[in-house]
Amino acid sequence: MLDRRYLSERLRKIEESDPAWRAPAAQRRGDHELNPGSLAEAPRDLMPAAVLVPLVARAKGWTVLLTQRTDHLHHHAGQISFPGGRVEDGDATPVATALRESEEEIGLDRRHVDVVGALDTYQTGTGFLVAPIVGVVEPSFDLTLDAFEVKEAFEVPLAFVLDPANHQRQSRFWKGRERHFYVLPFENRYIWGATAGMLVNLHAKLAG
Repeated sequence: MLDRRYLSERLRKIEESDPAWRAPAAQRRGDHELNPGSLAEAPRDLMPAAVLVPLVARAKGWTVLLTQRTDHLHHHAGQISFPGGRVEDGDATPVATALRESEEEIGLDRRHVDVVGALDTYQTGTGFLVAPIVGVVEPSFDLTLDAFEVKEAFEVPLAFVLDPANHQRQSRFWKGRERHFYVLPFENRYIWGATAGMLVNLHAKLAG
């Protein structure tokens, strides 16, 4: 049965400092896993970032809280994502970044979040090095969305994410090459790219 103790045992432990937290390139998850050779094309100066992977402890079953970004943003416009963003100077750790960004983007007060661990560091093809921080969220929260960045917030049943039958692999041509990526199609939503890759990593962690 899924509970906080099980989560903390399965997830990666949180390191105290940002440099110690980031995994070596050989140990990172990322878009390159389905695209052999693409890691060599990645930007060398990666932008450190962190996202919150919010698991909501609903009475009827656990859910994952996600957002849909607005269409005018410079990075990942319109895509489904976790709340989060790049590390700022005042952020002592990736946990601080994830909690701050969640408050700024969707108004999720950190007092509702119990950080239990993290997924593997994820490197995106757009040059971000992301620390996915997993937090259990009490269902009593209220959200206030930043209308500039977030179009919508919604929840997906964790059971859907943990079912490997929902982990599809698709591809499209980008910059002259066929690029492969994960997709988790949920109802009328298209969860793909880094977010889908992190959800697949969540399944791997929790399923053992």
